[in-house]
Amino acid sequence: MHDGEEGAGGTTARVPKYYRLKRHLQEMTEQLPPGSPVPPERTLAVEFDTSRTTVRQALQELVVEGRLERIQGKGTFVAKPKVAQTLQLTSYTEDMRAQGLEPASRLLDTGYVTADERLAGLLGIRAGGQVLRIERLRLADGEPMAIEATHLSAERFPGLRGSLDRYASLYAALAEAHGVRPAEAEETIETSLATPREAGLLGTDVGLPMLMLSRHSFDASGQPVEWVRSVYRGDRYKFVARLRRPAP
Repeated sequence: MHDGEEGAGGTTARVPKYYRLKRHLQEMTEQLPPGSPVPPERTLAVEFDTSRTTVRQALQELVVEGRLERIQGKGTFVAKPKVAQTLQLTSYTEDMRAQGLEPASRLLDTGYVTADERLAGLLGIRAGGQVLRIERLRLADGEPMAIEATHLSAERFPGLRGSLDRYASLYAALAEAHGVRPAEAEETIETSLATPREAGLLGTDVGLPMLMLSRHSFDASGQPVEWVRSVYRGDRYKFVARLRRPAP
């Protein structure tokens, strides 16, 4: 492994020891199938004649990048490939099944909240109006993937809270029980760090990078349908978009 890398203008920057170790571990683990154990920190420190602190930093970056997975009390393992989801206006259930994964949801909380000015504007209702908030833990093949909080106008969708169990997804409930289908949406993707609650629900480390999505959906007439805030595991998820150049 080289001590430096060629930088801009031909200068050579010294590469930190942990980063050289990280690259070596990445090359090594790319040859192993998912689920393969990675040697303990102590073993790696001896093998590469470095400190456990250096090893820990290299492993942590590979975990953050989703190349390795740390399981509490068991060790570190080669991670499965990230779930690649195309950005489109479909339900989580449809997205997962399209990738051959079995979707599941666990209801974390459901209830009514009072809309402040911002939420009222997003849903096209008056400030102080009632909003149905549905928070769910999203899973794929039994693995926690995301925490999703959906907000809908209680006045526009009466009885929705009590009918959710009868449908395969929220979008199916909106379509079949209320005749409403999202036709377009604006989606924003940002990054955040896992809070203690999010880390506990998703089985990750506190501070792990997350992908935070905000989706504002509208029906064919342009009326707001929902506002959704989702937090996806950055180590297990990636989003794919197909881009087209606009006609001149």
